[in-house]
Amino acid sequence: MLIDPASLPWRDAYKLMIGSILPRPIAWVSTVSKEGVFNLAPFSFFTVVAAEPMTICFSPMRHTNGSKKDTLINIEETGEFVVNIVSEPLAEAMNQTSAALAPEVDEFQVAGLTPVPSESVQVPRVGESLVAYECRLLRVVHVGEAKAGAGALVLGTVQRMYVADEVLDQGRIRTDVLQPIGRMAGNDYTRCTDRFAIERP
Repeated sequence: MLIDPASLPWRDAYKLMIGSILPRPIAWVSTVSKEGVFNLAPFSFFTVVAAEPMTICFSPMRHTNGSKKDTLINIEETGEFVVNIVSEPLAEAMNQTSAALAPEVDEFQVAGLTPVPSESVQVPRVGESLVAYECRLLRVVHVGEAKAGAGALVLGTVQRMYVADEVLDQGRIRTDVLQPIGRMAGNDYTRCTDRFAIERP
């Protein structure tokens, strides 16, 4: 079957993408509003861009009414954010921060998490997260003009990277200690416990 995305309602296109582009790592993004309110939200459209300079990206879609999410508003206003990696023990707390809450609500408090001051940006990292990337905004690329279904690509240059001592081993991340989880479709998540290796040619 060949599918023309332009012929689909955006929700149907979205379901096809999240059901086949799997698994997706989770960017647990902390920001601060211009009023000083902490914000924390997960995004599964997330990946690496470059190593020199160290650059990562994530994509917040718009709300169904077409408005920008608090995370994007904060980043555009302050130019800073932190991407925290979600380990399995933090899954429930991460899920709590996915709720659509008012801009004046601090998700750190809602989820019972510890905001720890960053070294290079004014945005706190999640103290319970074993890896975090302190970022300065490189650019935002807005994609789509539809009221619902459109999004933005947020690129950030990493200023500092926090790695908990127990996760680092001779310059490499110990995946078994980090226990990262990934996003699947619907309410499903996946663990990184069933792996196999293939040597590159």
